[in-house]
Amino acid sequence: MSHVVVVGAGQAAASLVAKLRSKGFDGQITVVGEEPAPPYQRPPLSKSYLLGDMDLDRLFLRPEAWYADNDVTLRLGTRVDRIDRDAKSVQIDGEALAYDMLALTTGAVPNRLPNAIGGDLDGVYCVRTLADVDAMEPEFRAGARVLIVGGGYIGLEAAAVAAKKGLKVILVEMADRILQRVAAPQTSDYFRDLHKEHGVDIREGVGLSKLTGDGKVTGAELGDGTRLEVDFVIVGVGVKPDVAVAEQAGLAIDNGIAVDTEGRSSDPSIWAAGDCASFPVGPNRLRLESVGNAIDMGELVAENMMGAGKQYEPKPWFWSDQYDVKLQIAGLGTGYHEIVERRGDGAVSFWYYAGDRLIAIDAMNDPRAYMIGKRLIEAGKSADKALVADAGTDLKPLLTA
Repeated sequence: MSHVVVVGAGQAAASLVAKLRSKGFDGQITVVGEEPAPPYQRPPLSKSYLLGDMDLDRLFLRPEAWYADNDVTLRLGTRVDRIDRDAKSVQIDGEALAYDMLALTTGAVPNRLPNAIGGDLDGVYCVRTLADVDAMEPEFRAGARVLIVGGGYIGLEAAAVAAKKGLKVILVEMADRILQRVAAPQTSDYFRDLHKEHGVDIREGVGLSKLTGDGKVTGAELGDGTRLEVDFVIVGVGVKPDVAVAEQAGLAIDNGIAVDTEGRSSDPSIWAAGDCASFPVGPNRLRLESVGNAIDMGELVAENMMGAGKQYEPKPWFWSDQYDVKLQIAGLGTGYHEIVERRGDGAVSFWYYAGDRLIAIDAMNDPRAYMIGKRLIEAGKSADKALVADAGTDLKPLLTA
């Protein structure tokens, strides 16, 4: 009987093992995860869970009993120390766990502030794990002063929760604008205005020089010389793929664990999926940090482990919840030349075009525009810009044009 070992217990792992069982794999499956909790959703951590609108049990992707019922062994609270490719085993807690096939779904780890500028002070938090959010939750008391470092989606979502809970929020972004790396200026403008309406003090083009405090953070000095008094700090300055065990094993690394179009690493017995993996798209390589990618790639790797030989064709989609706004994104906006704006009845969408080709959409409280834009992009179709811009135009016929 063959043994599949999965290292990492997040969304990609959960999707992979469920697909193995649904496709009839009857061998042994072991999932090894560093966290003590079974696989859970990460996006709600900085949204509904932090806000207190989602209970812990609802975070779990499946009830823990599902794993026992489907003969999936969970080794939680356990770190893989090394991979022995020659022996085809992983070392955990001094034990050699043999595998026939190994899947690395190790995800990503947050970038942290250097200790030299106060990153190791108490009261400085990242938002990545359940433990991170549970640790910071007591800080969210009305009137507390929080500094958020980083104007990406994680930082903005944390700012929205803090503002809704009555905290005094200052957010600093070193780049010229929030969301500069991931969105068009129009989307940045929309969310800047939204946060200002809720009392968030957003400061762009300003970096953090250092945090101050005796053991516990009490202040911050910004790059423009401003000194702030703070009660705690949330750091949202991006993540990097968790490739430590892959590097130790000597696997090829290229902005993540380098895999082929089927999800196989440079070792034919080792696969990778999710945030930790980069895969070929045309002449380039791509790594996606998203739930959709973790699900789709995890399922694809499971099928290919069983010999399906399928090629991965990513269909990027993302979302963010801030206040009463749901942002839905389809496609990748890199390389756009023009943004077409559509507004009506509180809904706003920005359509990204490279020449006449639609490549991405950002839709705020506009699920219909999002779904139509997503289907167009995935089908390789475009949409007439004038029709898109006209809020009175029914978008659905564009799908059959």
